[in-house]
Amino acid sequence: MTTTYRIDTIPGDGIGVDVTEAAVRCVDAVGAAHGFAIDWRVRDWSSDRYRATGRMMPVDGIEQLSDGDGIYLGAVGTPDVPDDVTLWGLLIPIRRAFDQYVNLRPMRLLPGVQGSMPGLEGLDVLVVRENVEGEYSTIGGRFGSGESETAIQEAVFTRKGIARVTRFAAAHARSRGGTLVSATKSNGIIHTMPFWDEVVAETVAAEAPEVVVEKVLIDALAARLVMKPTSVSTLVASNLFGDILSDLVAGVAGSIGIAPSANLDPERRFPSMFEPVHGSAPDIAGKGIANPVGALWAAAMMLEHLGETAGAAALTSAFEQVLADGTATPDLGGSATTTSFTDAVVARLG
Repeated sequence: MTTTYRIDTIPGDGIGVDVTEAAVRCVDAVGAAHGFAIDWRVRDWSSDRYRATGRMMPVDGIEQLSDGDGIYLGAVGTPDVPDDVTLWGLLIPIRRAFDQYVNLRPMRLLPGVQGSMPGLEGLDVLVVRENVEGEYSTIGGRFGSGESETAIQEAVFTRKGIARVTRFAAAHARSRGGTLVSATKSNGIIHTMPFWDEVVAETVAAEAPEVVVEKVLIDALAARLVMKPTSVSTLVASNLFGDILSDLVAGVAGSIGIAPSANLDPERRFPSMFEPVHGSAPDIAGKGIANPVGALWAAAMMLEHLGETAGAAALTSAFEQVLADGTATPDLGGSATTTSFTDAVVARLG
């Protein structure tokens, strides 16, 4: 009997539409070969919708998503709509309503891809980013005017929030060399970051004592990831730090176009959401040259989360084979289009 999963797709804006189409095609091909099917529920939630209605998604948007098995997001953002509107009108509300407190961002050197320096063959970094609190907060505001105008932005860290993302990261670190690098800035940010350090250390000591915590200041860690990226395997970081460092690692590995992410509710109380990291890329939107690798890798992570491990492995192997054969989009130095690259992947899935 064929298992059917209900997946909500939000193609969004710019290249998000192209890469979502690529992901859907490839996942359907995987399903046909591995005995499952996807009921794709397409949501036209985008900047176009915002211009027409004043909202990125309907008032009952979260309710519409709540009975699904997962969410697949392409990208959101256009130059004429402020980024805080597109982000806080769609992506962040979904993450928080469904308590997707882990943002999982793996990165390794893919076959056929040239990284930023020689010697990256062993690059394999897993960034575990806290995803629902931290620096991304609505607390604060702008006050006064003229030279006295002031903006205040409050960061919110809870013991529960830090502990649970650390617990998740430590479980992965246990099987990835036994060291967990924790990004901090406790020498300069005097309240939240020492608290972060304390809870990370206490959680690992109590629940994963075999794991070694390596506390590294964010500035030194950024430099280390550029100069010695293979020295880091598993990394846990706050919302802001994890966001920045994962993009940096993707650049080191060749292109932000290859970077996937999963917004996870590890307890599976709610649907989780999967997306490429690259954003809507207005500069190349409509040109048909968007790299679909990040989108396909995110789709593979979705299949893994659904329990379709063989399908996830098949999809990953297929896009890696295409890259290894020398087929690549312009960001990786090739001449393939989004469609021709996807065609090559589908051919290997058949």
